Amino acid sequence: MLTLDKFEEASERLEKVLMGTKLVYSDYFSKATGNKVYFKPENMQYTGAYKIRGAYYKISTLTEEEKAKGLITASAGNHAQGVAYAASLFGAKAVIVMPTTTPLIKVNRTKNYGAEVVLYGDVYDDACAYALRLAEEKGYTFIHPFDDEQVATGQGTIAMEIVKELPTVDYILVPIGGGGLASGVSTLAKLLNPNIKVIGVEPAGANCMQESVKAGHVVTLPSVNTIADGTAVKTPGSKIFPYIQKNIDDIITVEDDELIGAFLDMIENHKMIVENSGLLTVGALKHLNVKDKKIVSILSGGNMDVITMASVVQNGLIQRGRIFTVSVLLPDKPGELVNVASVIAKLQGNVIRLEHNQFVSVNRNAAVELVITMEAFGHDHKEKILSELKKEGYRPILKAPKAVF
Repeated sequence: MLTLDKFEEASERLEKVLMGTKLVYSDYFSKATGNKVYFKPENMQYTGAYKIRGAYYKISTLTEEEKAKGLITASAGNHAQGVAYAASLFGAKAVIVMPTTTPLIKVNRTKNYGAEVVLYGDVYDDACAYALRLAEEKGYTFIHPFDDEQVATGQGTIAMEIVKELPTVDYILVPIGGGGLASGVSTLAKLLNPNIKVIGVEPAGANCMQESVKAGHVVTLPSVNTIADGTAVKTPGSKIFPYIQKNIDDIITVEDDELIGAFLDMIENHKMIVENSGLLTVGALKHLNVKDKKIVSILSGGNMDVITMASVVQNGLIQRGRIFTVSVLLPDKPGELVNVASVIAKLQGNVIRLEHNQFVSVNRNAAVELVITMEAFGHDHKEKILSELKKEGYRPILKAPKAVF
């Protein structure tokens, strides 16, 4: 059972391994939403995510015999690192099964903590099924990433820290993948103060818990499709599901495009790297129809590889009209290229890439294609540049930008 005594025990045991993640007040999001918004930055936690909490507490409750058998788990990355690190502290062998789509940074960091990594399947559910098979074959002790009451108890200690630091908190936003974090946080929050509203947040393309709550029982999605790899779960936990039903006040879903915008906002306004699953609660802020409330968004992790970062940043800039590409046709004669560049420069557009294609037409005097990728200040600025090009007699056609970095 998830009891106050167990939460307190877990909190005491975790003191020796956790980094302090004090609440961060967000002036930017507070003004944007009309609330007082705080972040619980578990992205700054040791191993880069909250998962160390549940993994360490769970392993601390095992017998010496269970630890001696070796530990195994399945994870998209953050639980993997939590188990690997905690196992090393207890001197136990750890085998981690990870989906083949797991970001490289999470795979390498898991190996660096001394674990044996096995890549299997496209999503977490495939990896979990294989890990359970290996546990049966090899006799390993399985540590479930979310469907375990002791793991959920460890994760729930976040709520104790939030309430101690901000006793008057009105809302806690918590990401949901399989439900371990949400069940722990919501249960302890309600034990400490039944008036706290706990809102779960899922990716729209992997809303297994929302569908399960609607159905009144655990359901399995036919597939999942989201950039939030840490919460790409098809089936939520059955053991922790009753706690979700009892203690979660609502579940919000967030589209991938919203996560892209949230990443830019966190980088530019808070100088923090938060992975896509951790950004779910940031994206959910604008979906809350409340004002003048104290809201804590849990940033569950920050383990993101640089290739993904580059892709998210670039797509975010495109999404906000700060990078765009246009194609214009012009006669192949001296001065035309300079004229186009002058129009852009006059309006303070910044050219990033220029492609001059003389072979778009057999008649070069009639049409040469100029493809320009440029920076703007946003959609309004972009429209001004397009409008000015039209006034000069060009017919700009927007195109999908190529990678700029």
